[in-house]
Amino acid sequence: MANIISIVGRPNVGKSTLFNRLTESRKAIMDNQSGVTRDRHYGYGEWTDQYFTVIDTGGYVVGSEDIFEGAIREQVELALEESTVVLFMVDTMSGLTDLDKDFANVLRRFNKPVYLVANKAETTERYQSAAEFYELGLGDEIFAISAQTGFGTGDLLDAVIKHFETAGVEDPEAGIPRIAIMGRPNVGKSSFLNVLTGTDRSIVTDIAGTTRDAIHTHYNAYGMEFILTDTAGLRRKSRVNEDIEYYSTLRSVKAMEESDVCIILLDATLGLEGQDLTIIGLADKAKKGIVIMVNKWDLIEKDSKTADAFKKSLLERLAPMNYMPIIFASVVEKQRIHQVMEKAMEVYQNKTKKITTSKLNDIMQKEIEKYPPPADRGKYINIKYMIQLPTPSPTFVFFSSNPKHVKDPYLRYLENRMRENFDFSGVPITIFFREK
Repeated sequence: MANIISIVGRPNVGKSTLFNRLTESRKAIMDNQSGVTRDRHYGYGEWTDQYFTVIDTGGYVVGSEDIFEGAIREQVELALEESTVVLFMVDTMSGLTDLDKDFANVLRRFNKPVYLVANKAETTERYQSAAEFYELGLGDEIFAISAQTGFGTGDLLDAVIKHFETAGVEDPEAGIPRIAIMGRPNVGKSSFLNVLTGTDRSIVTDIAGTTRDAIHTHYNAYGMEFILTDTAGLRRKSRVNEDIEYYSTLRSVKAMEESDVCIILLDATLGLEGQDLTIIGLADKAKKGIVIMVNKWDLIEKDSKTADAFKKSLLERLAPMNYMPIIFASVVEKQRIHQVMEKAMEVYQNKTKKITTSKLNDIMQKEIEKYPPPADRGKYINIKYMIQLPTPSPTFVFFSSNPKHVKDPYLRYLENRMRENFDFSGVPITIFFREK
């Protein structure tokens, strides 16, 4: 990536608000509670035909009671290392603090252009009070802004883009397959992402709910580039009892809707629970490719038949959503991790597969001859021909007489025959019947 702007500073100065302003989105969760943002969060923006990447970071703090404090500091420093320009945000409402002074010393260790951004300058008094931040000794100009209203952000961007050597790319994620890592809290989603990327991309702890925003990461493997998204764990609605977790859930669902394939993690020690079925059902309803990864397989006492029995039980409970591949893996032991990704790529290829009309009709007409659709209430069904529609997931129209009399069991027969003949493993298939 080129043209990277990182937004840094102590907690609760408005970094996520500015991030959403610059990316013209609502991707970052905003709340008056400090410490909401934890991981590095990426977005994309444009100003006067200059395209750039924006990194939102957690609040840099030392000596707090936040158990994530050290991990957040590491994420901030990683963002600083990859930045082209750094926006150091301070708060005109609370004024200059010792933590601002300490963080200014941290910034001096990095040889990066730094702009001091005094936020919440909505009133004349606060705008004028921004001058006190000259004491930090960072540059000759302070940009007094309001991230909430957008006041002053144009002048700030005018200064920032002078450091860009290229015009950048409008949307560096366009056309790249998206894979969402999903599951209940604490099943190993962030650890899985970190093992794949070989970096501490997401903060990992034993505490459920550590990940809040949906964290996007570019990943290159198997001769392909794709985007991995680590998501917050999805609980039952009755257990979502705070605003931050509610918005985390919304971000996770949105990441799923924007993805091509969902890798859904299960905890081998707990088996398939009700919330797992709900998550799989959401992905199935959204017509996403699905790979089931049974994590923590290293913790299971097993023999040569354990995996087969576990898989059979899963597929029986998943029916009729039993079309997705199941892989037993261990993030901790790094067992079959890359096999999961290879399977996700296969599922992506299956999801985008196009079958010619002639091949579709040649094969499926033979299957229909083996088992014609049964008559219903004296109405006979004669299937004439079929086509595939140009949709994001495999969708087929069968033209026939009396289409309203085709029943679900026969639809499932057709779906199973199509999976068998064309390999749609991991992909939901939609079949419509139309009058001909």
